[in-house]
Amino acid sequence: MLMPTQREQLMLKVLNAIKQVFDPEIPVNIWDLGLIYDIQITEEAEVVVLMTLTAPNCPEAEGIPVEVQDRIRMIDEVKDCKVMLTFEPAWDKDRLTEEAKFTLGLF
Repeated sequence: MLMPTQREQLMLKVLNAIKQVFDPEIPVNIWDLGLIYDIQITEEAEVVVLMTLTAPNCPEAEGIPVEVQDRIRMIDEVKDCKVMLTFEPAWDKDRLTEEAKFTLGLF
């Protein structure tokens, strides 16, 4: 069972893992793109990620969620990871972080 501080530390590791995943067509990680809608960590150190893609017909629709799951599962403390894909609400550019907007020249 995870203590609150352990859960916080694990969340930081999960976020770091997610920030290593990039959409191959865009030079920005999926966290800064705003593709991650929710992350839950259970008391048993199971991670559930709710995410989207920039478009439902994204050519990487199968690859990106698998990469997210694989990277999170590499974290020693994680017992399991499930990534769920949704398109509600649809992704839009308002979800980009300031850093992503800067990288993409959208200022």
